[in-house]
Amino acid sequence: MPKTTTAPDEDDEAKSLDEKKAEALNIFEKEEKKSTRKPKTSASESEQGSVFGHLGKDDPEPKKKEAKKKPPEEPVEEAPEEAPAVLPSAGEEADSDEASVEEIDGKKIIHIKPPIIVKELAKMMELKPFRLIQDLMDMDVFANLTQSIEPEVASRICEKHGFIFEKERREKGGGVHKVEEVIEAPEVQDIEEVEDDQLSIRPPVVTFMGHVDHGKTSLLDAYRGSRVVKGEAGGITQHVGAYQVTRNDQTVTFIDTPGHAAFSEMRARGADITDIVVLVVAADDGLMPTTFEAIDHCKAAGVTIIIAINKVDLDRADVNKVKGQLQENGLAPEDWGGETICVEVSAKEGTGLDDLFEMIHLQSEVLELKANDDGAARGTVIEARTEAGKGPTATVIIQSGTLATGEAFICGSQFGKVKALINDLGERIKSAGPSVPVEVVGYSGVPNVGDELIEMESERKAKKLSEERHDQKRQDKLQPQQKSALETLFANIEQGKKNTLKVIIKADVQGSLQAIEKSLMEIESDKIALEILRQNAGPITEADVLLASASDAILIGFNTKVEAKAQPLVKREGVQVKLFSIIYELIDQVKEAMLGMLEPETREKIIGHAKVLEVFKLSSGKVAGCVVSDGVVRRTARARVLRDKVPIYDGGFSTLRRFKDDVKEVKNGVECGIKLGKFNDYQKEDVIECYELEKLAVEL
Repeated sequence: MPKTTTAPDEDDEAKSLDEKKAEALNIFEKEEKKSTRKPKTSASESEQGSVFGHLGKDDPEPKKKEAKKKPPEEPVEEAPEEAPAVLPSAGEEADSDEASVEEIDGKKIIHIKPPIIVKELAKMMELKPFRLIQDLMDMDVFANLTQSIEPEVASRICEKHGFIFEKERREKGGGVHKVEEVIEAPEVQDIEEVEDDQLSIRPPVVTFMGHVDHGKTSLLDAYRGSRVVKGEAGGITQHVGAYQVTRNDQTVTFIDTPGHAAFSEMRARGADITDIVVLVVAADDGLMPTTFEAIDHCKAAGVTIIIAINKVDLDRADVNKVKGQLQENGLAPEDWGGETICVEVSAKEGTGLDDLFEMIHLQSEVLELKANDDGAARGTVIEARTEAGKGPTATVIIQSGTLATGEAFICGSQFGKVKALINDLGERIKSAGPSVPVEVVGYSGVPNVGDELIEMESERKAKKLSEERHDQKRQDKLQPQQKSALETLFANIEQGKKNTLKVIIKADVQGSLQAIEKSLMEIESDKIALEILRQNAGPITEADVLLASASDAILIGFNTKVEAKAQPLVKREGVQVKLFSIIYELIDQVKEAMLGMLEPETREKIIGHAKVLEVFKLSSGKVAGCVVSDGVVRRTARARVLRDKVPIYDGGFSTLRRFKDDVKEVKNGVECGIKLGKFNDYQKEDVIECYELEKLAVEL
């Protein structure tokens, strides 16, 4: 194979790394004006010229730009007139006036915009240039005083000497914009990733739900009153949205929510903090429409349900009627052969309260509720407000870690530093662990219900992250939130978001509902599940939209409409609503949506082979010089490397070239250069097998 490089190139490539370092050190010690070492990039270009025409055919003569180098007239200590020759783009110059070093929280931060000149960086770190160049050489980076280095290299150098590097970039208008260091909230380990000896049992978090006049508030007050009767100081001095009750050395955390709407709103924000839901049903009324909605929300959330049949002390109470209604709605009581715990209570008389508390505790033992007390504290906001003398505050239930006074935190788009922690008795405490409800004082602004509070390393980082989230929030307002849509379900399943098609059906009359449900249930599929979260007659309401938003479901209406009050909520929550007047169109679209959720089946089709004749080394890695032995090799296809007929790598094409030109395909008998992904272990006689994936029709 003919050589295409000049003699100086060969000599330079033959030098060992130690010889290069020694030569460069000698040059800088004597303060020469220009490095005599050949730039590494020219060798790469020389090699690249011979890779894709590796047999020497049509190989152009290498360009000898390096021979025209001219030493600068100015001394080395001054900034060069022209942009450095390594990294900066044309026309950029170093501007030391816009570089600075500042100290924040005991950390030295260097602000500098590209090009990052070696001499200037050394000056900012108060290092001798010779020392900085030595560090660069240890990283196999060769640059003289007047050359520039990449921001990533500068960051590593700064970190080595105890600095934090923050680069700046020039705006189009000529101004300078500082690119802040990347701030992220600490990751919280999943319970499965934490060793058992680091976990501790936590109290269950319980939410009471039910119809407005079925005694939910009375039951909550009965438990709160029992706590005061036992002599706990001060009584209930303030309402913080949640509280803990201890009976027989067993502790339970209760959340006081206004109903299923608030429960759904929190879930829509990703706050699944409830472990058990106590569904309160009056023995004299039975299940009401609000109760059915609460059941739908609990099932969609996948939480454990305990039924509290209240008002059993009334003469008109009919417990068996209530149990029959529960049986009809998929909540068969235990004494009727089902799995749902039902407890008969009376908030007025105080009967059954101990039994209900014991059942809650038993269920928490079955659920094996545990949490990690160590690590960054994480909690969820269940109530937020502004109080005179305190400013913005929020009631938070801690889920993991321990939150202490003085700690910095980020909560949604707000940040702060814990000035005070107040428990549900109005007492100031120093720290709060898992499942403990606590009022946090020290917010920069009022957070939203459902926002996650995460402990941060410093208040400075929390503030920066808050600013980023505020900016992102402003951008998100310009675009509606994307929920599930029949047309985008396949894209969602590819991202692992879906395995069940969830729908809520509303129709004009009950007869239509029954016909639609029967037709949908007749769709047979072993691969996709169809789940009807709710179905009833009437228009689409706000409650329907909230449930769809919280469950990521699709609202389907048949011969009905969306209520005027619900229309703004549909737009705000980004829920998809599909209205139909022909039942066959409804069924067909649901079938198409289920088909779209299936991952397409594929089959390989071999389209060609290429044999490796030579392997070339470039600055970016190795490239295989090949000849197509049969078929065709396409840039858009996939390929695998076969060595002795055994596959050793499979991936997409990174490079497919004919001489120096990128090409889309190479046919039989034609030579080419191939690079697959980040694979670099090519050997002569390897075979690159090119194939395409054919999509096959899928069936439910």
